[in-house]
Amino acid sequence: MTTSTSLSTAKSGSALIAILFVTVLGVSSVFLTGLAHSQTLHDAAHDVRHTTGFPCH
Repeated sequence: MTTSTSLSTAKSGSALIAILFVTVLGVSSVFLTGLAHSQTLHDAAHDVRHTTGFPCH
């Protein structure tokens, strides 16, 4: 195997891992927000606002 072939294989493997990670993250986000109660989502967003220093009241 040549160096360019091994680099190409490494890049495509790395891209596949990145795509898989983003897909799992996206599907998890959709299911978690879809199944969470609206009050839970509101409280989470509210806590993030306080943590980052944005006024929310």
